Amino acid sequence: MRTAGRSRAECEALDTQDPLAFARTRFALPEGLIYLDGNSLGAMPLAVSQRLRDATDLEWAQGLIRSWNEAHWYTAPQRAASKIARLIGADPDEVIVADSTSVNLFKLLTAAAQAQRERDPARTVVLTERGNFPTDSYLNASVADLLDMELVRVDAHELPQAIWTHRARLAVLQLTHVDYKSGRIHDMAGLTTHAQMHGAQVLWDLAHTAGAMPVALDALRVDFAVGCGYKYLNGGPGAPAFAYVARRHLATLKQPLVGWHGHARPFAFEEDWQPAAGIERLLCGTAPQLSLLALETALDAFDGVDLDLLRAKSMALTSIFIEQLESAAAFEADDGLALASPRVAQERGSQVALRHPQAYAIVQALIDRGVIGDFREPDLMRFGFAPLYVRHVDAFDAARALHEVMQGRTWDQARYAQRRTVT
Repeated sequence: MRTAGRSRAECEALDTQDPLAFARTRFALPEGLIYLDGNSLGAMPLAVSQRLRDATDLEWAQGLIRSWNEAHWYTAPQRAASKIARLIGADPDEVIVADSTSVNLFKLLTAAAQAQRERDPARTVVLTERGNFPTDSYLNASVADLLDMELVRVDAHELPQAIWTHRARLAVLQLTHVDYKSGRIHDMAGLTTHAQMHGAQVLWDLAHTAGAMPVALDALRVDFAVGCGYKYLNGGPGAPAFAYVARRHLATLKQPLVGWHGHARPFAFEEDWQPAAGIERLLCGTAPQLSLLALETALDAFDGVDLDLLRAKSMALTSIFIEQLESAAAFEADDGLALASPRVAQERGSQVALRHPQAYAIVQALIDRGVIGDFREPDLMRFGFAPLYVRHVDAFDAARALHEVMQGRTWDQARYAQRRTVT
């Protein structure tokens, strides 16, 4: 059914009134470009460029090894973590920045599963959903195989029943809060409570959550969480990830990838490993310092940002995009375009996913028009609306550009069908 969308003038008015408009000025954004891929790689905050110049030209080139102390490099993981903690509803001493999302997922999944087996040898099931992000799926299978446990995969709507069915054997429930393809949001509160009620522990992947919407890990009594630094946190390509451990688990957490930075006394250089007393035990080797400093600085873009307003803007942006496509009858045309994200704003993250048999070519045609989204196999277009820097008029103009590409079939050119290495 065709619906009346907001006019461009109304979107301009929303931008004028936007209480978060100040945040856009903190980013380096190319003129004339609508960037809707912050769910894959966030835009660069302006302050990062100067911070990296200082780190290389002054601290590394001039300070050399002294900068571990004098420029306070060594405590950067904790400083960056304290900034992330506010965004995910945790205390600073429950979060650490280290390694990649995949590595942190391995650490916490292994630690949780082993602890559960020690508590009750019957706890041998790791439960997740079909279609989880590939690294989550691979690591769930790898850890289950490594620990001689059973991996159970079910469809998202089957999770409550699966928790009940496996309640006596369930060790860990591992899920991604916002689905990387559709943008559908899991009921974190309900699933966490349901699993814990039956003795399981819960590990959430916040890759598409942190920095796009508020989340209350402590209030919801989540056990563990991981997330990456380069999407909505804008830390740069390959930025370090973060890990969260609820305080009640810190004293007994057995880190499987023990390294010298996680030792209680790293510079004592002792023969045997002794874990640090708190979250620092999740550290392993020396951090990629330049990437870490870039992330630490990038997180300042959230200074003064009300996370509830951030979420409200996110929902408005994605709603405008969908409404404009509906008002143009884009989904009614016989061209295969379909909405793959939940229609209700409260049920989706900060992205809109669309399906079309020629999704890859359409995304390439849009990029040529200055609208950057991305493609996921086999037929998915994703548009990520990072509310710190995406405007309401951007959502309006992007939808109109997509409609014009579809209507004029400008995507139907051989050059747009040629696959590049990174899609």
